Amino acid sequence: MTREHVWLAIGFAGQAMFTMRFVVQWIASERKKQSTIPLAFWYFSLMGGMILFSYALYRRDPVFILGQSFGIFIYLRNLYFIYKNRADTGD
Repeated sequence: MTREHVWLAIGFAGQAMFTMRFVVQWIASERKKQSTIPLAFWYFSLMGGMILFSYALYRRDPVFILGQSFGIFIYLRNLYFIYKNRADTGD
């Protein structure tokens, strides 16, 4: 397997993680019969975003790098709010 094949596999793995966030959100919403965003959505977003960010660095694509770095910040911030709220409410 060449270096290029390894990076393609990493890119596809990141995209798969990113896609899973929509799958878990869809399933959670169907179960509740209302739109909801489960905690797993943010973890899949973060993992997929970080993997895709590393792939974008490898590709040296500034548009892709900027887009993923901004998303990673948002995912981390949402996880912070979730855990801060749980700590504040004692959940």
